[in-house]
Amino acid sequence: MKIGVVSDTHSLLIPPEVINALNKMDMIIHAGDFCTPQDVETFRRLKDFKGVYGNMDGADVRKLLPRREILAIEGVTIGIFHGEGPKERILDAVRNAFKDRKLDAVVFGHSHQPFNEMIGGTLYFNPGSPNDMVRAPYRSYGILEIGSGTVTGKIVKLKG
Repeated sequence: MKIGVVSDTHSLLIPPEVINALNKMDMIIHAGDFCTPQDVETFRRLKDFKGVYGNMDGADVRKLLPRREILAIEGVTIGIFHGEGPKERILDAVRNAFKDRKLDAVVFGHSHQPFNEMIGGTLYFNPGSPNDMVRAPYRSYGILEIGSGTVTGKIVKLKG
């Protein structure tokens, strides 16, 4: 199974190459900061979709999505949480959000910094942002692949 992963879209135009890639996936995960309910609906119309709200999402988005989510997919457990606090401490906040659970992967956002690292048997995965050209080192999205009870992550750097 292939899952397209995005975060921190901030109600900005999603690059066509990201939309095309997401349409080829089995599922989409968005780790928050949509900023409008219409943006949530855009992702819901593409594919099987799971998402959480982020710190920039108002009450209208928070009514549609949970703060954090845990998915069980093909024998793999995946936590989703936007994150909070300064980017230097984001990993601590994300780990703390799921301290009571043993997960195979945790998808997060907030920092706009791509991250794909196995720590203590858990894959911590931040796809970066597909449209931030200021705070992010580059525009990106992610792909999680699940097979044989394991999960791997890949960051896809966008051109330009």
